[in-house]
Amino acid sequence: MGVVVQLSVRKRISHREVVSSENGRPVDGLVIAWFAVVIENPFPAEYVADLVTLADAVGEELGDLVGPPCVELLGAEVEAFGKAALVGIDGEVEHGSALIHNLRFGNRFRAAAGGDTLLPAAEKVGLPGQSIDVPIKHKLDATTRSHHQTVTLMIPDAPRPREIVVAAVAASGGRPLARLATFGAEVA
Repeated sequence: MGVVVQLSVRKRISHREVVSSENGRPVDGLVIAWFAVVIENPFPAEYVADLVTLADAVGEELGDLVGPPCVELLGAEVEAFGKAALVGIDGEVEHGSALIHNLRFGNRFRAAAGGDTLLPAAEKVGLPGQSIDVPIKHKLDATTRSHHQTVTLMIPDAPRPREIVVAAVAASGGRPLARLATFGAEVA
């Protein structure tokens, strides 16, 4: 018999931006979106050795809470993606890691985005309003340099001490005006 856990969501936050120019040059409508939920930390305040059982129990639900809404918010085909967990100060960074480094979570976002590669991630403990820089990479080929970038997200009143912000990030393309050599070209 599996663990049954009800996630407690305080709020959902969506952010979408369209980049039209960079360094005085036009950009063909790069869209970047992130969707986050602020949840009550489902892990006990005291140390517990097994975080995996609970993370498995909530992984699909949590993935569904942020992955498909992020893709929908983007409103374009996803080319790059990433994920993040920002844990309030009465929690452990490992709590956030357990939630987002879980295939039950990640596969929901990957499926919605049409991706099949590793979801780059950021996780840390922070105060309300703390920013977190989320790495994103190409959804099919993590060596596609044009898509390596970070997206900063911040929620003014989160995470509170017993909360975790869990976010999915997506982009419709790579960096504006990307022009680096292909992966490995400098050593060829």
